[in-house]
Amino acid sequence: MIDKNLKSRNIKPTAMRQLVLQVLTDQKTAISLSELEQKFEKADKATLYRTLKTFEAKKLIHGIDDGTGSVKYALCHESCECQPEDLHVHFLCTKCESTYCLHELSIPEISLPPNFSLKSVNMVVKGICSNCKK
Repeated sequence: MIDKNLKSRNIKPTAMRQLVLQVLTDQKTAISLSELEQKFEKADKATLYRTLKTFEAKKLIHGIDDGTGSVKYALCHESCECQPEDLHVHFLCTKCESTYCLHELSIPEISLPPNFSLKSVNMVVKGICSNCKK
């Protein structure tokens, strides 16, 4: 499954890429580079960073600027091309600082003035997640 996901995005399945993708697949929330580093204590930070950037460039993952000061990463859907029509809302829990992809909530259509073109949108909704409300 991991190799299939890498190959479907034309990413060579190296051991580190396989391991990083497995961690991202197992995550319920978006993960930052520093959180990923903690899971791979002996891995080179530059290698992890390059792996994330490769995944992002090949549209296997997307980066989320949730306002916490570090970009977090989450898997894209199989058919995602990270175009404006593929974008969704993100939720940042202000208590545990976990960031969730809310795939079922699309970003509302944005009407720009003439001669403006939309490349990306980042919509982060903040509140308390269901885990923290318990």
